[in-house]
Amino acid sequence: MKTIERTLQSTKRIALVAHDNQKPALLRWCDKNHEALSFHTLFGTGTTGSLLRKQGFDVHCLFSGPMGGDQQLGAMIAEGRIDMMIFFWDPLESMPHDPDVKALLRLATVWNIPVANNEATADFIVSSPYFNHEFTTTIPDYSGYLYDRTGNES
Repeated sequence: MKTIERTLQSTKRIALVAHDNQKPALLRWCDKNHEALSFHTLFGTGTTGSLLRKQGFDVHCLFSGPMGGDQQLGAMIAEGRIDMMIFFWDPLESMPHDPDVKALLRLATVWNIPVANNEATADFIVSSPYFNHEFTTTIPDYSGYLYDRTGNES
């Protein structure tokens, strides 16, 4: 598969997501990293975004995950509008919207964005020198799929 380079700017667009049992952990983590996160553009699904707003974060709120928020984030990732994702998911409890979660995680992997699924990984990401600086990575080159043989958009 062909790839192209994509540069993540120094100000990242960060998705913040947490399953119900993991919301307290994500809220604590965000509070601990409030200053570092304040330099970036934040997006949160449903209740997570609302709870972060109550903690003083400037968050763009999407739908709740099971009500379409996971798909909204997935589309934003595919469109290059999300640069990284902090998703504290609950590995011990089955979720009715597990297919949505798997699709979201798959898209994050396909589009090669940094993803933290737990506090330790989130700490590694936020402490990385790339967190506040430009970072160039490779992503799939799907431009051939977007145009027909005449060069016009499909």
